[in-house]
Amino acid sequence: MHEGVMQTWLDSSHLSANSMVYVEQMYELYLDDATSVGDEWREIFDQLPKVQGVSVETKHSEVRDLFAQLAKTKDRVVVSAADQADEKQVKVLQLINAFRFRGHQNANLDPLGIWDREKVRELSLEHHDLADVDKSKEFNVGSFAVGKDKMPLGDLYQALQQTYCGSIGAEYMHITDTDEKRWIQGKLESIKSKPSFSKEIKTRILKGLVAADGLEKYLGAKFPGAKRFSLEGGDALIPMIKEIIHAAGEQGQKEVVIGMAHRGRLNVLVNVLGKKAGELFEEFGGKVDPNLTAGDVKYHQGYSSDFETAGGNVHLALAFNPSHLEIVNPVVMGSVRARLDRRGCETGLKALPITVHGDSAIAGQGVVQETFNMSQTRAYKVGGTIRIVVNNQVGFTTSNSEDTRSTEYCTDIAKMVQAPILHVNSDDPEAVALVSQIAVDYRNKFNRDVVIDLVCYRRHGHNEADEPSATQPLMYKKVKKHPVPRALYVEQLKGENAISDDEVKGLMDDYRAILDKGECTVEEKRPMTQHSADWAPYLGHDWDIDYAKSIELEKLKDLGAKITSYPESHKLHSRVKKQYDERIKMLNGDKKLDWGFAETLAYADIVDRGTNIRLTGQDSGRGTFFHRHAVLHNQEDASTYTPLENVKEDQGRFEIYDAVLSEVGVLAFEYGYATAEPDSLVIWEAQFGDFANVAQVVIDQFISSGEQKWGRLCGLTMLLPHGYEGQGPEHSSARLERFLQLCADHNMQVCVPTTPAQVFNMIRRQSIRPMRRPLIVMTPKSLLRHPLAVSTMEELAEGTYQNIIGEIDDIAPKDVKRVVFCSGKVYYDLLDQRRKNEQNDVALVRVEQLYPFPHEEMDKVIEQYSHVKDFVWCQEEPQNQGAWYCSQHHFWNSIPSGANLTYAGRVASASPAVGYASVHAKEQQALVNDALTIK
Repeated sequence: MHEGVMQTWLDSSHLSANSMVYVEQMYELYLDDATSVGDEWREIFDQLPKVQGVSVETKHSEVRDLFAQLAKTKDRVVVSAADQADEKQVKVLQLINAFRFRGHQNANLDPLGIWDREKVRELSLEHHDLADVDKSKEFNVGSFAVGKDKMPLGDLYQALQQTYCGSIGAEYMHITDTDEKRWIQGKLESIKSKPSFSKEIKTRILKGLVAADGLEKYLGAKFPGAKRFSLEGGDALIPMIKEIIHAAGEQGQKEVVIGMAHRGRLNVLVNVLGKKAGELFEEFGGKVDPNLTAGDVKYHQGYSSDFETAGGNVHLALAFNPSHLEIVNPVVMGSVRARLDRRGCETGLKALPITVHGDSAIAGQGVVQETFNMSQTRAYKVGGTIRIVVNNQVGFTTSNSEDTRSTEYCTDIAKMVQAPILHVNSDDPEAVALVSQIAVDYRNKFNRDVVIDLVCYRRHGHNEADEPSATQPLMYKKVKKHPVPRALYVEQLKGENAISDDEVKGLMDDYRAILDKGECTVEEKRPMTQHSADWAPYLGHDWDIDYAKSIELEKLKDLGAKITSYPESHKLHSRVKKQYDERIKMLNGDKKLDWGFAETLAYADIVDRGTNIRLTGQDSGRGTFFHRHAVLHNQEDASTYTPLENVKEDQGRFEIYDAVLSEVGVLAFEYGYATAEPDSLVIWEAQFGDFANVAQVVIDQFISSGEQKWGRLCGLTMLLPHGYEGQGPEHSSARLERFLQLCADHNMQVCVPTTPAQVFNMIRRQSIRPMRRPLIVMTPKSLLRHPLAVSTMEELAEGTYQNIIGEIDDIAPKDVKRVVFCSGKVYYDLLDQRRKNEQNDVALVRVEQLYPFPHEEMDKVIEQYSHVKDFVWCQEEPQNQGAWYCSQHHFWNSIPSGANLTYAGRVASASPAVGYASVHAKEQQALVNDALTIK
């Protein structure tokens, strides 16, 4: 092309220098949101430099050079002269973007009207150099999803306000995925955030509000002053959850698991799950469940039922919950993961978790962040959770938002995983129903979390005896005058001629009549069929029930051969290969078995029986101490091979995951999984035993007491590395004393195995025996490779876990003057020193199960020492820790009448261990000498 002609063309092109202001404005729009510009512009901008796939701003000179080059090509984009000249077109697109980004900040979200929010200038026409005179002009609306390319500015502006500044405030522009943003835009913009429901749906919504309000007023009148943590003010939660269930059922969901704290729980129990009102009234009257040794308050109770939807019945479960405000969230997720695994569903489309949060709690409790972080990981994803915030606008009666969080919204934590956040005014129940449906649709389409912020209020204080006006005078002046949501919606429907006064009265009278009869208030409730796991085989059994213990030796060797095999092409790290070569020697009888091989042999036998195993923890695939190597990593291409997944074709599923760096969230998740799946062996392993410190709330409120409070069986196993090797305060103790202090009613088992055969048979016992109670294991560190901590294949095949192990050396009982009781690693220190001393007057007895204490087995061992008067309990832990204080009554009950029991161990200490290796060694030697020295 002739140079003069080319210049003329460039001057007239939309890419010319004269249009650079226009181009740069378009580019800035593109950087904010790629969907806000047309396909032609996006195609050009997509060619600009990128860093790891993310568009970045570049020098404007580089941009202009690129445009000049594009203008010389045949594949150029031609736009009209009007578009070149009219910079207001760009301003219109910027206006659309402003509403998408910030419309929620001026939305009508607060039912009380007390929010003091500044007007967002970016949402005004003036800010974008647009005026009333432009309202009649038509502009291209870009990607605004109204089904047309152009609109008069006045109509567009009104549509933007209706869509983004009405009863719904949508936050989604923080999402980086363009498809997700486009999808949300389509859902909201196409209907201007205003649903069009049939009379049937509107009546269903009204019934939910009638029920929510009716139950609270009934309880308030029938049980005045009783604590119930009323839902009043947040009534829309009931139709919201029911709409979610209906939408989920229509899309094929078979199960829904709900987790929530105490606020509104009674209302959900009665008006969503269909618990009979009469049963609740009996609980208010003081009814006691004779099957529970402890029981719990009524607003912590769970429930399950079947709920009819257009897509079939949906099984509902409301998880039992302690007073902790957010800890049930990972429990619900774990329960859903178990249900999905049982159904063979990897997408989450067969089971849905719903978690209900408080506005202060979702921002203040760290476990919320942990569950968001877990939501897309391999071990913990459930296809997305619908998270509902019952935003009372007041945390605990006396608090204000500036005291409870450092962010504009309580839901800002959800942005860490780019979850869309749908704020909604609870006094607009149809908007509530709309966001409920959008939430289900989004979750099922993208398999990710979505948050609904139900902005409401609390008609009473923290509980019904509280007086909130004392500290929230202005808010509660508004609350006392504010009509209930049911009344507001009735007025709306009457204004639409959608309902009559007689129909409203009929609905209220019918609901009251059901309460008077104490019957079920939920029309959708159906007789429950078997949706969940069958717990019947595990009921009524204790830890000492008999079971098939032994395994044939040849069978064991066959399993060993399978789990030491791997493809020849799978090149192992030299240290890993050495371990597998050693295991083959153990298999052939050339060496005794170590801990890691015995443990994996137990897993092999369990999956060979058809039982599933789920093992999670930090470094669990390899093992924190380089001992397990259940997952083999190819050193050439980083591919993995797991021998335990290849035992046989119809074996049980073996899943082993390296967990996220969390304790409370993952332990609660595994508890939830184990309470929903009795047929699987579920194991959580701490990297070091003290890591369980952070998960103490799960141990205290679920693991140790779930059966006694709620009748919830759980076979969860916790592996906690424990032992004093001079590694300082934080890596020595798994806080054995805390578990023992919680032991009662045979609520759990606490074991300290000391040999590979013991760990093999302990793991098999936990899986095969028809009892499902938590197993707490103090696992070793140095014993993993201790030359004395070895076993034979025959000892594994015998199949018996010895709760008490007596003397193993050739010491005549009649020569014994002192018997030393101990547990764990210290036994080998005692054994080694006694052999060095060539003593034959001290017997060593290992207690391998500290709870439930095996009195009969101990009596059989001690019977041969009936003449001994000197008994000692020896432990590595300080005197105020370990087993001494919590278990010495068992030791006293085991020794002969007239005998004495003394303590040998470290002195009481505020710290679990010293931090100096030299001091540790001196202390260890001193306690061993003390235990072996007969005074």
